[in-house]
Amino acid sequence: MARIIAIDYGQKRVGFAVTDEHRICANPLDTIHVSQAFDFLKNYIETENVDTIVIGEPRKMDYTQSDSCRFIEPFVNRVRKNFPDLNIVRVDERYTSKMAFQTMIDAGLKKKDRQNKALIDKISAVIILQTYLQQIDIENNRLNEIK
Repeated sequence: MARIIAIDYGQKRVGFAVTDEHRICANPLDTIHVSQAFDFLKNYIETENVDTIVIGEPRKMDYTQSDSCRFIEPFVNRVRKNFPDLNIVRVDERYTSKMAFQTMIDAGLKKKDRQNKALIDKISAVIILQTYLQQIDIENNRLNEIK
C-alpha cells in the first residue's frame, strides 16, 4: 500500500509527516525551510511509494480561508501541476499548532524544548495526517454500515 504524506505549510518552515506502509499510524518526518519544501517533497515522492498528499488548509472560525492561504496556494498549485497522478487533499488545520504545543507539554518536554518551532511544525503535520486518517476511517465505517 502506498504511503500518505502530510504537509503543514508555514511562511518560514514546512512540517512533514508520513504514514507507515499500511497507513496505520502517522509519524513525524522532518521540518524544512519553506524555500526547500518542494524539492524535499519531490525527492521523497521519487524514493517512496506515495499516492496521497494531505496539505493543511488554514481556516477562520467561520470556515472561510484565513489570510495565510495566499502563501500556501502557490505551493498547492505547484504540487498539483507537478504530481497530477497523486491524490491531493486539503484538511482543516485550525488549532493544530496549539494541539502540537499541548502534545509537547503532555509528553513532558522542558520549556526550552517546547520553544522549538520546527518541532511544533512537525507535530502539526502529524496531527493533520491523523485527522485525515480518522476521516477515511469514518467514511469507510459509513460505507460498511450501508452495505
